[in-house]
This record gives sequence, structure tokens and C-alpha cells, in this order.
Amino acid sequence: VLNKSQKQQLESASYSSRYALGLFYEAGTRIDVPWAAQYITDNPCVRFISIDNKKRNIESPEIGPSVVIHTTVTFGSEHLDSDPTEVQQLILSHLERIVPSLPKPASIKCQKWRYSQVTKAVPNCLAHMILHTEPLLICGGDGFTRSNFDGCIDSAVSLAEAVKSHL
Repeated sequence: VLNKSQKQQLESASYSSRYALGLFYEAGTRIDVPWAAQYITDNPCVRFISIDNKKRNIESPEIGPSVVIHTTVTFGSEHLDSDPTEVQQLILSHLERIVPSLPKPASIKCQKWRYSQVTKAVPNCLAHMILHTEPLLICGGDGFTRSNFDGCIDSAVSLAEAVKSHL
């Protein structure tokens, strides 16, 4: 489906890598911190922590809280091919130094994002790429703009306009 130029354009995009760690707690567990989310600037491993139910304003006595941790891009790329169990322990050790009051979770999920955020978008595109016209095949997303909410919206609007013009 791709011509050589399209393939080269798509291959020229680049993405950062990172890990996310989810800590899940039993109902009734209290996470005693005065914030819902915190951006960490002085740790080589942890970049962002959120008490997810607080952040989303959906605290409930029936559902246990969860904590989400995102690592730094540097940590993600340095440990991209490491054993996930070892990576999980590294993240937990850094987290314990940042938030020592966190209780022991009921379960933990460690997720590697090989392609986390676009660092260099697909060049020479208008927030989408038409790969084929009959049938219509279009690709888009923040990889065609920039890796933030506005980039996703810009691509979505661009995709909708492209589809609309082919109806």
C-alpha cells in the first residue's frame, strides 16, 4: 500500500520510550498525600506520579485507589530491553524515596511503552497521511503533529476533513 516516499516519511518519525507502573489497592486504603498528581523534576527515574482516582475525581469507598507512575525518557531508553521485573523493582525503590508513606499495593502492573511520545513527527504532512484513495486509507495521530493533547486534536480534525473531502 505504501509508496517509497510514504514509507521513508513514516520511518523518519521518532518516539521516546518509557515505563508506566500501576499500583492497585484494596477498597478503603488511604493514600495520604496532599496532591492528586505531581510532576517530578529531580529524580533520574520517576517523572510523574498520580493518585489516579483523585486526579479523575472519582474517589469511592467501594473501589480501591490506584497510583500511576511514569518514568523519565532517559530511564525508559536506558532500560528498554531490561527484565521487566528488575525495572519494576528499580521504579519502586525510587518511588519509595519520593513517597515513603505509600502503603503496600494489592497488585502491580509494569508497562513498557517502546513508543511513548513523538520526539520527531512525520515530516511534510498536514497532521495526517493519505496512504490510499480507493479504498480510502488514512493514518494520523500525534506522530503527525506533536505529542500532546492539542497535537492529537489537530490530527483528528485534519483526519475528519480529509475523510469529509472524500465522501
